[in-house]
Amino acid sequence: MTYRSYYKKKGDYENDYSSFYGNDNESYGSFCDGLEAVSWENHSLPDFTKNFYIPHPSVLNRSYADVQQYRESRGIKIEGDADNKNNPIMYFEEGNFPEYVAGTIKKLGFDFPTAIQAQSWPIALSGRNMVGIAQTGSGKTLAYMLPAVIHSTNQPRVQRGDGPIVLVLTPTRELAQQIQSIPMQFGDVCRQKAVAVFGGAPKGPQARDLENGADIVIATPGRLIDFLTTGTTNLRRCTYLVLDEADRMLHMGFEQQIRKIMQQIRPDRQVLMWSATWPKEVKSLAEDFLQDYVQVNIGSLELSANHNIHQIVDVCQENDKQLKLHNLLEGIGNHKLERTIIFVETKKKVDSITNDLRKNGWPAASIHGNKSQKERDYVLKEFRNGKSLILVATDVAARGLDVENVMYVINYDFPKSSEDYIHRIGRTGRSNSSGTAYTFFTSANQKQAKDLISVLAEAKQDITPELQSMLWFNGRRNGFSNGYKNYARKDTEQFVYLENSMDDSSNKMNEATNSSNNYY
Repeated sequence: MTYRSYYKKKGDYENDYSSFYGNDNESYGSFCDGLEAVSWENHSLPDFTKNFYIPHPSVLNRSYADVQQYRESRGIKIEGDADNKNNPIMYFEEGNFPEYVAGTIKKLGFDFPTAIQAQSWPIALSGRNMVGIAQTGSGKTLAYMLPAVIHSTNQPRVQRGDGPIVLVLTPTRELAQQIQSIPMQFGDVCRQKAVAVFGGAPKGPQARDLENGADIVIATPGRLIDFLTTGTTNLRRCTYLVLDEADRMLHMGFEQQIRKIMQQIRPDRQVLMWSATWPKEVKSLAEDFLQDYVQVNIGSLELSANHNIHQIVDVCQENDKQLKLHNLLEGIGNHKLERTIIFVETKKKVDSITNDLRKNGWPAASIHGNKSQKERDYVLKEFRNGKSLILVATDVAARGLDVENVMYVINYDFPKSSEDYIHRIGRTGRSNSSGTAYTFFTSANQKQAKDLISVLAEAKQDITPELQSMLWFNGRRNGFSNGYKNYARKDTEQFVYLENSMDDSSNKMNEATNSSNNYY
């Protein structure tokens, strides 16, 4: 079931979905059906350059043992045809970047490339198709945008009426705006214009930006299809395509739109696909649109969380959550109140919790799909500058919200999928910093106990007996007489770890539970 079909059955969710995502889905139906595929065999396609990589001698001459040691230490795995030219760039100086790129990186103050950047840049700059699988907060945006800027700068100038050279497809408007900020930092020195187009905002200004000529376009699928259908823009010059958060786009039901858009782009384009997970649907999309690609995995392909995040799960009753939230915030505030995001399920509950916190003196602000873009921009600005240290939000803030120094994430309501849980808690612990995620887990979430325990086990987090019993009872309800141990298959390392370590770690888990209850 897609997000779209799910929200049609849920009144409060549907409004949130349509106002945040739904306007990005404007092209469902007639518009999407009316966009005809381009018969590229009838077009004469001008040649273009896509290999801009000049390997640094240090990269080329680095020993196989040193390369493997670096990759293993950072959880990098490579699949596909790659040689020593694709050795990772361990230091920015080894990138042989143009001065306008190197100078901007220096101004931004980065010390070293992240794992996904170090391994992706040689591949992307060589003009290769690639798939990148990495956790949220791993630096993947710069991993594809830096090569995108270099690619675009080296093509003939975009004229009025031309479509973009670089296209980035992304699932949400917040993420589109976040991505846009990266090429804008290079824009002044390399004369690149980056435009973000997304639903929920007036079409007029976006249309004018496209008509005036944009080198780089970051777009949500529905709004882009609207502009393609009306002839506002075209993708005939697009030679560098990025599918960002592909798993999320498919989960939200964008597959039809993605395939329509792909038909508008010349077949010899360079394609880079990025995803936090590698389900069969994402793999199928990659097989359809990426020929001869290199796959870069950072960490496990299984559902996994950032290991820098301390995860604490409290199994409780629904009517205990409000008091537990107050006690938790009191515990955090006794030290020093830090930026905290509280995720809840519905817009109504966002407003209710925010009002309750404000009445009790907490500096809380809220964001959800019913708020205008102007309101949401203002709230995020207040949250970033520290005037509002608590942000209460629906899943509109689960992805694309890149705020430094978010120390705590609180899942007041557990999300509908484990993937969303990963992305929610990924708002903290970014860029190798640490963070803490608290989660209230009730009997209504019992079906998700298996996936949650798997995520906790993979990250070597404490698992309380109460949460384990959720898995056991869920197993009994589904006819598994031996409880959760039936899940400990030999080929599933996480559950083998659980079964083998349960007795040894039970005292430690109880201590952790008692400690966390001091906050609750």
